[in-house]
Amino acid sequence: MIQRIAFLASDANVAQSARDALIARYGNSAPRDADVVVALGGDGFMLHTLHHMQHLNTPVYGMNRGTIGFLMNEFHEIDLMQRLVDAEEEVINPLAMRAMDQSGKLHEALAINEVSLLRAGPQAARLQISVDGRVRMDELVCDGALLSTPAGSTAYNYSAHGPILPIGSDVLALTAIAAFRPRRWRGALLPKIAKVRFDVLDADKRPVMADADSVSFKDIDWVEIRSEPAIEHRILFDPGHGLEERLISEQFT
Repeated sequence: MIQRIAFLASDANVAQSARDALIARYGNSAPRDADVVVALGGDGFMLHTLHHMQHLNTPVYGMNRGTIGFLMNEFHEIDLMQRLVDAEEEVINPLAMRAMDQSGKLHEALAINEVSLLRAGPQAARLQISVDGRVRMDELVCDGALLSTPAGSTAYNYSAHGPILPIGSDVLALTAIAAFRPRRWRGALLPKIAKVRFDVLDADKRPVMADADSVSFKDIDWVEIRSEPAIEHRILFDPGHGLEERLISEQFT
């Protein structure tokens, strides 16, 4: 039974106004005491909320008060309690990234959508790709590459012409960004349990940055990425509008 709701909102005026109206109607609890967290904003704020709520294991229900709302439900003030009761839950695991920069400093981050490597200078990046300890591509010359979860497959991955992945597929999408050589290489589908490593070749001349859900690190030497099954993000959707349906629908638009 849902009794206590924590309302969180992005800094946008429309999101803050929606939060005020919902609190006036339903009250407000601290996230640690809530049965459910309601996030008001766009997909970026939803990712921010999921990252910050992961230690609580509290389900998050998003309502769109931002620019993009693939992870969000439609915004309505009325009938929220019933919508929360009827909501369907999707559970997703993030990617865990370890990245070493040229100074020898190790960085770690989690990504719900994708981990991407991007050239940070005027010249294309040169990347070597290994999967489960085996070199699969000696050299990829490109603007970058990314590893995407199913939940993030309609975001940057899709813009880079990567495949849309059904939530239950247990695969990850490895996608090149503007590949120059091999020119027609568009990437690979990998099992969810795969461990992927990118080694940056000629890093001094062709600097590369790594990004995990907008957390960025510069001058990277190598990056290792794997799925993290120990962390579960619980996302609530209105019936018939869950991630599975949205991922299918997106392929026919």
